[in-house]
Amino acid sequence: MLSRVADTIFWMYRYLERAENNARFLDVNFNLVLDLPPGTTEQWKPLVIATGGLEDYIINHEGFRKNDVIQFIGFDEMNPNSIYSCLRNARENARMVRENLTKELWEEINNLYLFVFETVKKGKWAKSDPRNFFTKVKKGCQNLWGINESTISRSDGWHFGQLGQSLERADNTSRILDVKYHILLPSVESVGTPLDIIHWAALLKSVSAYNMYRRHYGKILPVNITQFLILEKEFPRSILFSLQKAELSLRKISGNQSSGYANQAEKKLGSLRADLEFADINDIFTGGLHEYLDDLQKKISGISLSIYDTYFDHNIY
Repeated sequence: MLSRVADTIFWMYRYLERAENNARFLDVNFNLVLDLPPGTTEQWKPLVIATGGLEDYIINHEGFRKNDVIQFIGFDEMNPNSIYSCLRNARENARMVRENLTKELWEEINNLYLFVFETVKKGKWAKSDPRNFFTKVKKGCQNLWGINESTISRSDGWHFGQLGQSLERADNTSRILDVKYHILLPSVESVGTPLDIIHWAALLKSVSAYNMYRRHYGKILPVNITQFLILEKEFPRSILFSLQKAELSLRKISGNQSSGYANQAEKKLGSLRADLEFADINDIFTGGLHEYLDDLQKKISGISLSIYDTYFDHNIY
């Protein structure tokens, strides 16, 4: 497979995963605001931080008002991480590699982009309940994943797509967990209060983990939630599960069937996956959850750079 094609597929899946995550974050936070006790300050700044757009946002906005944040994360054409920008880029990438996609997958990507494009151009989201828009994007992306699962051959193209989606998912889960733990609560005194429980439940919902978490643990406790989202081996949106899935695809691409590594990308990803498999949640809290997640995000970024150097750097071919 050409490095250009592999790079395009890798980022097409990352953009689609990012769009779905952003739609979920906005939807959950919108509903959270409706459930907060009277007089509670709405929290919209954490979403801007979680999606990596704080510096761009503060250039053109004063304060973190609800509509401004929804516009920025959902529909801003100048924000490279907005839902609109992600779907625009995913659609352009899909157009460039259409011969590697099925007709059904291309049409679903195109239809979802056109829906968002029309919403942006006509300003429809501001004229009705924006949750309808978020739901449409989430369901559209979920349809894409279903079509992808059932119609694409398990070739290198498939595995580059899975690699991109899995790394993006691991990164997003770490970001939203980090933001909740360090920013969302108004004060230390709020820890353990009903308000705190509402926020933790919203966190679980923002990564579609609420029902599965309750089946595993029942009671909502921060340490259990953190354990579930970082170290759970069987939940598909946990960081460990995502890294395990990414490593499997990376090894399929290189053809490496040994216990060692074939390149630096495999070495870094395998090392990080092993660290998580043997990690203890109490040690993570003792050392500082924020510091742990910050280091985790840097390592995931380093893995992405190594993948680029190994497979996508056109100058080495």
